Amino acid sequence: MAQVEQATRPVRVLLVDDQPLLRTGFRMVLGAEDDVDVVGEAGDGVEGVELSRRLLPDVVLMDIRMPRMDGVAATRAIVQAKLPVRVLILTTFDLDEYVVGALRAGASGFLAKDVPAEDLVTAIHTVAAGEAVVAPRILRRLLDQFGTFLPDPDAAPPARIDVLTEREREVLVWVARGLSNAEIAKQLSVSETTVKTHVGHLLTKLDLRDRVQAVVLAYETGLVRPGS
Repeated sequence: MAQVEQATRPVRVLLVDDQPLLRTGFRMVLGAEDDVDVVGEAGDGVEGVELSRRLLPDVVLMDIRMPRMDGVAATRAIVQAKLPVRVLILTTFDLDEYVVGALRAGASGFLAKDVPAEDLVTAIHTVAAGEAVVAPRILRRLLDQFGTFLPDPDAAPPARIDVLTEREREVLVWVARGLSNAEIAKQLSVSETTVKTHVGHLLTKLDLRDRVQAVVLAYETGLVRPGS
């Protein structure tokens, strides 16, 4: 019985945004869902970290630009504290310059604040389940904007990538291009289970938290060209 209750309990969400009106809007949207429970609100990053420690929500909906402590620093603090909490970044602009920093800090994904309600709910459940929400088109545009800061893609692969097998590196490229496991399986003519295994191995070898960090690493190392 306990297992059934654990499987069906609502996802506990903490809202962290310095605009009360936006928090109210998100609370209204999520309050209409039987399988989502908003357990608290914070108006800045400092309060968000404190409530994350105290309430241990499943998912924190984190704004980036806030007073006292921004969303990047707050995300980093939550991740470094090894709390059983995952962070989903919310940004006003698709090309917010802080998004890459937030992903590096350990966020499990990011969404625009005008995301449709059903997509927001789906993303919350996805992140709560331990997966990452990747917006490949938006992330690719963001990385295009900062492409001049990335390594030369024609240079030899960095040592960190050399720990991967040829197939794992190939899978990483497809992950960075935004393909799902099913889509990668079709590209490589293998089973989806095989792709899932490869993804798990490459994340472990590269000491990455999830697919979002894998995407960032693939661009940072020049394995994938911005805009390719």
